[in-house]
Amino acid sequence: MTTYKEVTCTIACNKLKRKVPYSWDLNIYRGCEHGCKYCYAIYSHKHLSSDSYFDDIYVKTNVVEQLEMQLSSPSWTKEVVNIGGVTDSYQPIEAQYKLMPEILRLLIKYRTPCIISTKSDLILRDYDLIEELANITYVNVAATITCMDEDVRRKIEPKGVASLKRFAMLKEVSKTNASTGLHFMPIIPYLTDGYENVDSLYAYAQDAKVDYVLPGTLYLRGNTRSVFFAFIKEEYPHLYEPLQALYKKGSASKEYKDKLYVMVNELKRKYHLNSSYSKPMKEKLKQAEGVQLSLFD
Repeated sequence: MTTYKEVTCTIACNKLKRKVPYSWDLNIYRGCEHGCKYCYAIYSHKHLSSDSYFDDIYVKTNVVEQLEMQLSSPSWTKEVVNIGGVTDSYQPIEAQYKLMPEILRLLIKYRTPCIISTKSDLILRDYDLIEELANITYVNVAATITCMDEDVRRKIEPKGVASLKRFAMLKEVSKTNASTGLHFMPIIPYLTDGYENVDSLYAYAQDAKVDYVLPGTLYLRGNTRSVFFAFIKEEYPHLYEPLQALYKKGSASKEYKDKLYVMVNELKRKYHLNSSYSKPMKEKLKQAEGVQLSLFD
């Protein structure tokens, strides 16, 4: 049973140490209801008094106030904020708390660019705000979509919305000035890596007019490994031994990935899809007032 716990935070955006095309990470929730069996972020609950990442959801009730303190500071340089890098900001409880509209209004007020990643079409509730923000600075909306077979999708992502709804969301957002992307990750060997699945995903991506597609294979570490293999043993026992053999370490073998990406890249060319999400970001940021471009120098 899912429980919700209200907490306060001392800071909204966390500065990232690694060098990626965004500088800050913003998560308005801790834990995620979607229940994805491959979730890399399960480890993030280890510092809380909970071992149930999917069922114990922490709501940062003061995150809007803390965010304004950061964005209004003279030291804030309008760097890109990644929203939902650890937990989905549009998971089901967001329909009740409605934190994201207030977050977006602050980004508009302080002309701050952002990336939003989600597995939900609840984001369309905030369509007008995203459109307004995208008219003044860079906005990217990305959907993680792994599988077009709904029987499989419901097992691996129990509370995520249907894949077709995610593509419909991307298609709507593409009508704004925001860039959109398909995150085809993780690709689960022997389950979502078949030609038919990838071909269907990329065909829908083309129809949705996404600006880029980012594929990525499954990586297993920490608690994610045990959660994933417990799931495989229960739902797909015939894949348990092959996957154990393939994942002796955290990632699949180079031979597997090399063969997979030959097929993936062939389909990328077939549907004329781009794999660079930094290109639209660079173009928009160059137009935006006061944005730091040091990450791209």
